Amino acid sequence: MSLSDSDVVLSVIIPVLNEAVGLPALLAVLAEQAAQCQDTVEVIFVDGGSSDASTVLIAASAFRLISGPRGRAKQMNLGASQAAGSYLLFLHADTQLPERAFERVINTLERGLWGRFDVRIRGDAQMFKVIAWFMNWRSRLSGIATGDQGIFVRETAFIEVGGFPDQPLMEDIALSSALREREAPICLRNKVETSGRRWQERGIWRTILLMWHLRYLYWRGVPAEQLASRYE
Repeated sequence: MSLSDSDVVLSVIIPVLNEAVGLPALLAVLAEQAAQCQDTVEVIFVDGGSSDASTVLIAASAFRLISGPRGRAKQMNLGASQAAGSYLLFLHADTQLPERAFERVINTLERGLWGRFDVRIRGDAQMFKVIAWFMNWRSRLSGIATGDQGIFVRETAFIEVGGFPDQPLMEDIALSSALREREAPICLRNKVETSGRRWQERGIWRTILLMWHLRYLYWRGVPAEQLASRYE
């Protein structure tokens, strides 16, 4: 997508690492929504060294592709550093946007500092509805957002808090905590849809208990580097 810097209002930043399976569906949705916003939205994919067809698929699209060091926080910070928009939306590659998502983000950031969407989890397990409900409820109470919920923020605020900390896990929690000190997030009830793959592969209850445990340890001050090895 070829845009002049003066045209861009919203920059959508998507870190990628071996996401070829889900990219065609994501690219189609992004193309449709970007077309609705004319020249006000740019999409930046940041590849962290994919060994599958991810970069080929992105390069064949109308969107921008840059490469950088592996690590979600590193990739998102790199994308933000090259973004032309005054508003930033950080989106996981396995997450699908609701209708008019870009327009909703722009309208929301015109009146607030940052926010996120509600989330639903894609998959057949009935438990996914319960998990998503608790994720959204907990986020409203705590003022903390996760990357699965599509965090969006004014670029000025993102820079002021130092962006995502350079850590292998909980970078979304850390960013949310820093932004929350400035203003509570605006929580949109429109739902992004994220993949339930990791719950299904690892076991739903096992994954829930693991994430609760890791969040507790992080809250207690255990370094993210130590937690990352347990997560993997």
